[in-house]
Amino acid sequence: QLQASGGGLVQAGGSLRLSCAASGRTFSSFLMGWFRQIPGKEREFVAAINRSGGNTLYADSVKGRFTISRDNAKNTVYLQMNSLKPEDTAVYSCAAQSGGSRYYDYTKYNYWGQGTQVTVSS
Repeated sequence: QLQASGGGLVQAGGSLRLSCAASGRTFSSFLMGWFRQIPGKEREFVAAINRSGGNTLYADSVKGRFTISRDNAKNTVYLQMNSLKPEDTAVYSCAAQSGGSRYYDYTKYNYWGQGTQVTVSS
C-alpha cells in the first residue's frame, strides 16, 4: 500500500515536497515512480528512481526543477519540486513497479497510491 502526501497550493516559483510511504517489507525491491494527471488528460510520467536510489530519471518538463529520492530504511520515496510553474498543477501519484522496464509507462506499474493535489497559482 502506498500513501502519498505533501500536496497543496503554492505560488509560481515556490516549492513543495511530496512523500510516498509504503507499507510492507519489500519496498527496496521496487522501482518507484511519480506520475501526474490533469482531468481529461492521460497520466504523465514525472520521475522514477531505481531500487537502490542510485539512478534517477525525469521527464524533460521537470528536469532541473524536480528531484526524486528514496529512503529504503523508511520505506518512503520523495519528490522535491522547486521553481514550480502553473503548468505543474495536477494530481500527483506515486507508483511501484516490480519489473524494471519502461519506467515512463504507467501501465508497467503494479501498485498505486492515492493522488495528492498540487496547485500552482500564477
